[in-house]
Amino acid sequence: MSPNSQDQQDPGVVTRKRQEVRQPPLYKVLLHNDDYTTMDFVVMVLENVFNHDPATANRIMMSVHKDGVGVAGIYPRDVAETKSTIVHSLARKHEYPLKCSLERE
Repeated sequence: MSPNSQDQQDPGVVTRKRQEVRQPPLYKVLLHNDDYTTMDFVVMVLENVFNHDPATANRIMMSVHKDGVGVAGIYPRDVAETKSTIVHSLARKHEYPLKCSLERE
């Protein structure tokens, strides 16, 4: 290789590219109140899909019931979408109209 080659770098210079690492954006998984889905079913979903203990699941369920919406959890988008799909599938299987949505944090 010739000393005038454009591909040749000074052997005394070390360059590093800094890569910026960012956390992925987070999304709230929201459960919405309706007139048909039972409170017990919502608690079961919160315990089994979102891994909440019974006391926390009951608190979130009461928030859904009283405020019309409650935050089931906050996750990266792919996890939030998966949990939302599971909730809708379980609700459909049990013939409930429970609605679940995502909101960017």
